[in-house]
Amino acid sequence: MTVSPFRVQVSDDVLADLRQRLERTRYLPSAGRTGRPAGLGGERLRGLVELWQGFDWQAEETRLNSVEQFTADVRGHRLHFARVRPTRPATTVVPLLLLHGWPSAFTEYLPLADAIAREATDQLAFDIVIPSLPGFAFSELPEGPLTRVAIAEDLHALMTDVLGFPRYGAFGGDIGGGAATWLGATHPESVIGLQLLHPPFPTDETPQTAEEKAFFDALAEYDESDGGYSEIMGTRPDTIAAALGDSPAGLLAWIADKWDDWADGGLDVIDPAELFRVAMLYWVTGSIGTSFQQYADWSFNEPRPPITAPVGILLSREPFLDGYPRSLVERAVTDLRAFEVPETGGHFMGAEQPGPTAEAIRRFFGSLVVEA
Repeated sequence: MTVSPFRVQVSDDVLADLRQRLERTRYLPSAGRTGRPAGLGGERLRGLVELWQGFDWQAEETRLNSVEQFTADVRGHRLHFARVRPTRPATTVVPLLLLHGWPSAFTEYLPLADAIAREATDQLAFDIVIPSLPGFAFSELPEGPLTRVAIAEDLHALMTDVLGFPRYGAFGGDIGGGAATWLGATHPESVIGLQLLHPPFPTDETPQTAEEKAFFDALAEYDESDGGYSEIMGTRPDTIAAALGDSPAGLLAWIADKWDDWADGGLDVIDPAELFRVAMLYWVTGSIGTSFQQYADWSFNEPRPPITAPVGILLSREPFLDGYPRSLVERAVTDLRAFEVPETGGHFMGAEQPGPTAEAIRRFFGSLVVEA
């Protein structure tokens, strides 16, 4: 499989077009006048767009290109990834996937990778691989439905066939975490361990306790107010992609709305630069539509076998996981090693809380390799 060095390079014409489009943004009044949530628009969006206009992308390119990046032919399509190697020799080096979700990009995990690298010791270090998931940023979609198992097979091929790691670990949530659960179910012999922000659900979701029933009832109620984005992207992905692919302000609103909902503390706890990096990558690669593919292909996902690799949960503090019962993950995995609820950190924990998250990663994987 061919591996090629990669550099982020956006043309001046693309950047000039983006600036002009942002300057011509037409702002509409917010519909949220009845006390009900209405999304992210109006004056709040204006403030974000104005900040985006001051974002120095050329300086950001220089920063991104200081990180090793590559593309590889993986199972017939191009996969992009960044790599942060150990900064010092160590007795044990754990190859580790950091796996993003939606609406995000590989850049979300660069602060976390830096924090992990800084904490390397003579006993334990990590060789970190941060892929752009298929259809995101610089990674191409594969042929066929984009299911969680298809993503998992790409990741496994990247780590074993391309990079030559016989065993590796994985950390992440959302789409990346869902793919990781398939790694733990179909390639447990290659997986040192999985640390997940979003715990897996058992194949049979019939509540077996009062706590599980209360959780599923609350989840259904939450979905009534939050699930519209998913329904649109799953049923009319081309329609919404046409709008977002033509309006950078609309794209920013669509992304920022979920960062505001799912970060622990909303946009107030996020460095705006993190948000603009992600929005820029979707814009310049035109990949917002392909990022919807896994929503459009959701019905092609089959029931997942039991996860037999060691699993640790670092529970994201976001609304839909409030009250998540440990019994659910115990029915989905056969080897649960840890179930932690951090003090802070939500859907984008790697960017929200890189230091504490790095400590949790070292703690979990350190326990596994010391045992081994």
